Amino acid sequence: MGKVLILYSTVDGHTREICLRLKRIIEQHEHQATLASLDDSTDMELGHFDRIVIGASIRYGKHRPLVADFINRNAKILEEKRGAFFSVNVVARKPKKNQPHTNPYLRRFLKKLTWKPRQLAVFAGKIDYPSYDCFDRMIIRMIMFITKGPTDPKAIVEFTDWRQVESFGRLIAEKTDIA
Repeated sequence: MGKVLILYSTVDGHTREICLRLKRIIEQHEHQATLASLDDSTDMELGHFDRIVIGASIRYGKHRPLVADFINRNAKILEEKRGAFFSVNVVARKPKKNQPHTNPYLRRFLKKLTWKPRQLAVFAGKIDYPSYDCFDRMIIRMIMFITKGPTDPKAIVEFTDWRQVESFGRLIAEKTDIA
């Protein structure tokens, strides 16, 4: 049984939902999983875990700065723990942008890091217009119009492929066994 830490950064909460699903899958494989927000985990003892998974969402084409800061501060231990990283963004709803090697946001983000995660994933996110403030709703609708996505201001559209999330969770669980 391994100990897995799942850290996340989320803007609207959907990345946390993905992490909860990963946690459940990992625990089904008889590993202990701990979930924590990067906002709250600056003093967490990373050495207590066998594996560290980090998930982060995109807003306006960028991950939150605290994600790269945390990763670069802890790159050495992340390498030792065979870490994994995933990005959540709505552009991943498009078939040609839903893989780590084809997603422009993930590729750009990885260039900022000294850490090279062993496993990578990209998950399509969620549009929840009713929960956005007026500014975000307007900007996201404009982006969706340009990229031929949903623009109905009352729409809630989840693009996440939960089978893909569960497959990534199984991969993490399988790679957690320490020899």
